[in-house]
Amino acid sequence: MSGRTRLTLGAWTATLMAACALLPLVEPASWILQAAFLLAVQAGVGAATRRVPLARPLTVAAQALVTLMLLTLVFASEHAFLGVFPGPEAFRHFAGLLRLGADDIARYAIPAPLESDGIRLMLIGGVLVIGLMVDALAVTFRSAAPAGLPLLALYSVAAGLSDGGSDWVWFLVAAGGYLMLLLAEGRDRLSQWGRVFGGAPRTPGDEPSGATAPVRTGRRIGVVALGIALVVPLGLPAMNGGLLDATGTGVGSGSGRGGTISAVNPLVSLRDSLNVDEDSQVMSLRTSTDDVSDLYLRIVSLDDFDGTTWKPSKRHITGVPDDFPTPVGLSPDVRRSEVDTTISAADGYSQNWLPMPYPPSGVQISGNWRYEPVGMTLVGDHGQTTSGLTYRVKSLDVEPTAQQLAEAPAPPPALEREYTQLPDSLPPVVERTAREVTEGARNPYEQAVKLQDYFAVNGGFEYDTQVQVGSGSQAIARFLRDKQGFCVHFSFAMAAMARSLHIPARVAVGFAPGTPQGDETVSVGLRDAHAWPELYFEGIGWTRFEPTPTRGSVPSYTLTDTPGSALPDTLQPSQSTSAAPSPTPSTSESCTVEQKRLDGNCGTESPAAALPTDDGGPKWYTVLAWVLGALAALALPLAPMLWRLRTRSVRLGAHGRGEADVAGHILAVWQELTDTAWDFGIAPDESQTPRKSAARIVRLGRLDPAAAASVHRVANAVEQVLYAPHPRPTAGLADDVRRVTTGLRTEVSRSTSLRALLAPRSTVRVTWAVSARWTTLRERALAAMPTRRTSGQRG
Repeated sequence: MSGRTRLTLGAWTATLMAACALLPLVEPASWILQAAFLLAVQAGVGAATRRVPLARPLTVAAQALVTLMLLTLVFASEHAFLGVFPGPEAFRHFAGLLRLGADDIARYAIPAPLESDGIRLMLIGGVLVIGLMVDALAVTFRSAAPAGLPLLALYSVAAGLSDGGSDWVWFLVAAGGYLMLLLAEGRDRLSQWGRVFGGAPRTPGDEPSGATAPVRTGRRIGVVALGIALVVPLGLPAMNGGLLDATGTGVGSGSGRGGTISAVNPLVSLRDSLNVDEDSQVMSLRTSTDDVSDLYLRIVSLDDFDGTTWKPSKRHITGVPDDFPTPVGLSPDVRRSEVDTTISAADGYSQNWLPMPYPPSGVQISGNWRYEPVGMTLVGDHGQTTSGLTYRVKSLDVEPTAQQLAEAPAPPPALEREYTQLPDSLPPVVERTAREVTEGARNPYEQAVKLQDYFAVNGGFEYDTQVQVGSGSQAIARFLRDKQGFCVHFSFAMAAMARSLHIPARVAVGFAPGTPQGDETVSVGLRDAHAWPELYFEGIGWTRFEPTPTRGSVPSYTLTDTPGSALPDTLQPSQSTSAAPSPTPSTSESCTVEQKRLDGNCGTESPAAALPTDDGGPKWYTVLAWVLGALAALALPLAPMLWRLRTRSVRLGAHGRGEADVAGHILAVWQELTDTAWDFGIAPDESQTPRKSAARIVRLGRLDPAAAASVHRVANAVEQVLYAPHPRPTAGLADDVRRVTTGLRTEVSRSTSLRALLAPRSTVRVTWAVSARWTTLRERALAAMPTRRTSGQRG
């Protein structure tokens, strides 16, 4: 193995080992295999260009170009020319994926789901960029020691984002890869020079006076890189701790705009607050809204359910923004109004989380607070609490209609996956009860309303604050059996049952609407402490429901007898303009006075649209020839599709319904079915019987039972033609083929479906037919020629 090959393998191995530090950040870890393969292709291109040889900058440029093409093939093939050559649309798609990845990083706790293409692009693209830098430094420019810096950057990012539990393991792996790269470079140099040069001359009796200059330089760079790798992660903000930490103390990672916050679980004191002997005011608020019945004060959302309890997920914390972003999922079509609320907390009310109406759009507060963007909550840092604070919150009063909720599209797959997770220990009675209660519901909104009514109205449940919160996987099952509990039981049970129905759900903790006072303020007391479920509907976002009887207020959008709000029809055109064409042609402003005098309709056509009619212009037959040529140019790429449509129409047409030509019709239908399967990637196998061919199409096409039955009906008809003495017509075979076509189309990707339409594989039969026809004509021509006999002497 040559020295360059060893260096190339060393650079590939070092990059891959450093990339392993990213494995704890996402799940599953299958992305590392894809990254390893793409890194190998990138390294192979570098090795090939260095053997040409190309100039060093050209080698790096070739690797960068291939890297871009690989990323295009994997992430933006549908937006690129021939699937690999990126254009403006592909770069816009990359930018969108990067924005999506940034949003998902802020949304998800570690480990984040790999379903997000944005996160996957960041991971694989980042590894490829680091791999390109390492390969260029270590192999192309023959300087392996500085190549440790990009490896250090890759490890430091991973270590700064991980929870810190196994950082030392990944540090050892990354350091091992770097040392292997240095070793490969040393062996390469020794293979070229025989031994390391430099240093003081030695006599046979002298002892070595120390390492030579190149070795000392390499060691120094290596020690500095490894030392920085140990120190840098300590200064980076980590995601460990999140909102809930086992310590239960409010701590932060500095006073900047990043870091993490820990706080105690709010459910610990919720039951105690509800059972106090004397209610005491904890907050007083003054608001701009006239209706305070929906003015819930939300503290935090609990979105992690482990089968025992609900708790906040570990989330990244940032500085408090001036203007909060639009809530996730909220569409501009949903009516909303802004509410201004000033809240004063009592001196004795000390809470790490800041009570606010949801969703907040801005907050003015003093002190050391941090913002958690997923739950849109504020958390105190370095012991900061609400005690004695007065702050101002601007929030949105979102007013969706029942129709908007009922017609909400499916949520994003990554969000649905995160917020519908349920532990395996959850008793089956939870999902079974949810299915029974929501029987007959036509959409997730109706299911949610039925769940709410089951707990609050017609399920026979009683509100009782003396019931223990309960723990363990059977707590919800006991609540469903005993039908007694308080807000924690109702919210937990409804959120779990909603998740079992694949409706994203979480639990919010805070305060129910307080009591209006004579001075136009609202008093919120300890007994107003509350918990309620929030369900996600695309286009509306996180939506409050109220399953607890006698507590809070039932949302208006869950009352079936409440008429929906009258929203302006955004699709209706403005009456100031007309969509109808003008009855008279408009006069062009470019017409001269003389033109208007000679021809009052000079503006009927623009100069670019009107064909010139003077003698110097093109003749009519020239124009016709150009039109026909353009039509031919357009029809040529569409010729396979047009031929296929014509063939399908003939094969499945109305002929062949009588007993005289039943055999030809059935065989044509079978030919159409096998060609259709071929177009979708299932090549025909002429050696198999119709029955086995049908089973093969069903298996490879992953057809549903109805489509599979259609395939077998056509195959049975073919067997009757082949083996029965008097085959009889079979009705509905054309419909069977159409049903199979639909089934095959639903199981393939969009690119495969487009190829089956625009470039069907079965059109190769045209080439075969032409070849067979040519062979036949040639044989006939040769047979018609007179036989020529030659004579001669042999000797």
